[in-house]
Amino acid sequence: MTRDLRICFVGDSLVAGVGDPLCLGWPGRLTARAFAAGQPVTPYNLGVRRQTSADILARWEEECARRLAEGTDRRVVFSLGVNDTTLEGGRPRVAPEESTANLAKMLDGAAGRGWQALVVAPPPVADPGQNLRTARLDERFASLCREAGVPYVAAHRPLSGNAVWMHEVRVGDGSHPGAAGYEEFAALLAPHWAAWLCLAEQRRPG
Repeated sequence: MTRDLRICFVGDSLVAGVGDPLCLGWPGRLTARAFAAGQPVTPYNLGVRRQTSADILARWEEECARRLAEGTDRRVVFSLGVNDTTLEGGRPRVAPEESTANLAKMLDGAAGRGWQALVVAPPPVADPGQNLRTARLDERFASLCREAGVPYVAAHRPLSGNAVWMHEVRVGDGSHPGAAGYEEFAALLAPHWAAWLCLAEQRRPG
């Protein structure tokens, strides 16, 4: 019998797939790859535009709990941080140490519920200054995930050098690519995604 694999994709507009005329984003494309590989997945896209890590922290666990029923293989993919590094009043909307602490609380919450987690780095946008701030946040997130033993896909730097992604972001609204950009993102994530799907289901401690 095929296992009941349920995955919540938690994050912002880049998780929601804003800008993609196919309405798939990278989560939809990864899910399609799983089906093509013979692994049916029930996906839930919980991306919300303009939300920071603080906004996501306030809502994510309740939203996931409604979808990740007991007795299923329950998983969460987190991708956030770009909105944290956006400047408002000359300062990032969320300070990097707070962003890291917010992600740490999410990972602790997932582990406590026995939900297997995967974290995807915040991707680059068209603003070089913001990309520098996001790159530093990417390093913080990577270090946190190493310490927590959670798989982390350091996609920020590869996408910064990806001509298709950067072109699509620039000709779009400055933050979101079109279909071809999301396809590049999904292709970058694909091997990490496939390996994560093969991990055994994590059980609640105790």
